[in-house]
Amino acid sequence: MEPTSDNRLMEEVREGKVERLAILFERHHVMLFNFFLRLTGNRSASEDLVQDVFFRILKYRDTYQSQSKFTVWMYQIARNVHIDHLRKQKPEVPLDEQFEEPAVAEPPAIDRLSADVDVTLLKRALDRLPLRKREILLLSRFQEMKYREIAELLGCDIGSIKSTIHRAVKELGKIYFELQGGTSP
Repeated sequence: MEPTSDNRLMEEVREGKVERLAILFERHHVMLFNFFLRLTGNRSASEDLVQDVFFRILKYRDTYQSQSKFTVWMYQIARNVHIDHLRKQKPEVPLDEQFEEPAVAEPPAIDRLSADVDVTLLKRALDRLPLRKREILLLSRFQEMKYREIAELLGCDIGSIKSTIHRAVKELGKIYFELQGGTSP
C-alpha cells in the first residue's frame, strides 16, 4: 500500500482530522531540526523552533493551498518562525553543534584530526555568510529542495536562486580559504 502524500495529509488536517498532523511531524521533524540547527547552532532552540512550526501549521491549517507542495508551505512557516526567533535574540548566534557526522569505520587519527579541522572551518565559514545566502544554500544542499521549490518559497524566479547559490558557494569557498590562513584566490 502506497503511503499517503504530504499534500493529502495536510488536506485532511485542514478538513479537521488534526491527528493526521502526527504523520507529517514524523516525516519532517528531523529535517526541520537539522535545518534550524544549521541556522542557529543551538539544539534546544532548534527543538523549540520545530515545535513552533508544527504549532503554526495546526493554527493556520485553513490557509493551506494544496496546489503548492506541502514542504514548500512548511518551509515558509519555518522561515517565519526563524525570523521571529531572530527578532527575540541577538543578531549573531554562534554555530557550535551543526553538521554532526554519522558514525562510520574509524579512520586513522591524522585523518580524523584533518576532517575535524575541515568541518570546524566549514561551520565557521558558513556562519559568516549573510543569512539569506546561508538559508538558500542550506535549503538546496542540506535539505535537498529543488531550485523551483526554493524559488516558490521565496517568491522569486529560479534564475535568482541559481545565481544566489552560485554566489553563496563562491563566497563560502573564499571565506573557507581565508580561515585556512590563505588569501582569497
